[in-house]
Amino acid sequence: MKKLWKAYLHASLILKISIALVLGIIAGFVLGEQAIVLAPFGDLLLRLLTFLIIPLILFTLIVGVNQTNIANLGRMGSKVFIYYTLSSAFAIVVGLIVASIFHPGTGMKLTGNETFDVPENPGIVHVLLSIVPSNIITAFTEMNLLGIIFTALVFGIAISAMRSSESHGELGNSLLQTFTALNEASLIVLKAILQYVPIGIFAIMAKTVGSQGIDTLISLGGMIGVFYLALLVQICIYTILLLLFKINPGQFFKHARTPMLTAFVTQSSTGTLPLTLSAAKNMGISRSLYGFSIPLGATVNMDGAAIRIAVSAVFAANIVGTTLSVEDMLMVVLIGTLASVGTAGVPGAGIVMIATVFVQLGLPIEAVALLTAIDALVGMGATALNVTGDLVGTVLIDQHEKRRGLDEA
Repeated sequence: MKKLWKAYLHASLILKISIALVLGIIAGFVLGEQAIVLAPFGDLLLRLLTFLIIPLILFTLIVGVNQTNIANLGRMGSKVFIYYTLSSAFAIVVGLIVASIFHPGTGMKLTGNETFDVPENPGIVHVLLSIVPSNIITAFTEMNLLGIIFTALVFGIAISAMRSSESHGELGNSLLQTFTALNEASLIVLKAILQYVPIGIFAIMAKTVGSQGIDTLISLGGMIGVFYLALLVQICIYTILLLLFKINPGQFFKHARTPMLTAFVTQSSTGTLPLTLSAAKNMGISRSLYGFSIPLGATVNMDGAAIRIAVSAVFAANIVGTTLSVEDMLMVVLIGTLASVGTAGVPGAGIVMIATVFVQLGLPIEAVALLTAIDALVGMGATALNVTGDLVGTVLIDQHEKRRGLDEA
């Protein structure tokens, strides 16, 4: 038993996750709805990962801010925001093009029995206001990532100012050493949690497959197939961007595959944050950049969700026998991009975004009820692409910053 445990500890994490993924699928088909008994093991994984989110974001960002000057931070921040906005809009275009070619939903009919209550969309103004928390403690307890990022930036800048001050320099350096030590301690805890990740992934995969079943796959297989084809196209576009910036795609995906697979199974960009931050660190990306861009991306950058919006809009239009005009498609791009930010942090954000777009375009809201049947299966791919997009954007901006530094030198 001891030898088996040692072998498990020394085995490659990606190998363990891949085996767990396959075994989870098999267990889901074999056990069916009985796979629900494994749910607590999956819930424990999500709790362990969520447990580390706040310390990793807070300590990484505070330390990162103190490794660069404020001007660099502002410049990188503007690049991150522009990239995330354009990336989401472009992903919607990709989804519209692929869906328009393959026409998912053609031949299907609404029976009239579908019902769906549209969740309230808090809107982009609410999201922007939530950047500044009215209560720091509440920001942490409610897992308000934008508020946590703001808090870390403010205190990181304050510590940087103290270190530059003659009267508070020593105190500022002491605070930075403390946060650096806390950040390293968080990484040690993460390494321990990583050993449990395959077990949790097995349980979540078994539960998901068992609850969805083969009937759902068959009935809405066309929609699922087109959606995953659009995701593949977006991955190819990421690869081209990496090549244009002279970044080895093989090395990138070698580091990115663990958070990608974990996001795929857990359907949580936020829950996968510790692994995404770890991947960015292993890629050699500047801590001051990834400490800010990755948590922000998990909140507002949703390339997978954007593709989901586009494919779902075409799907709903085909069900009722209408065709989206060019104006309609432009509206999907505009509303979808705003909705991806406006629904940040909302449970079931994908469904909320789809419902928002459907209401604006006059598409049947009943179609959303059909899409909820495959919410888990589609959400898995969307979340994996969300995380991939965050890492791609971060590594591209990091490469651009490094080139800028060489040019100035």
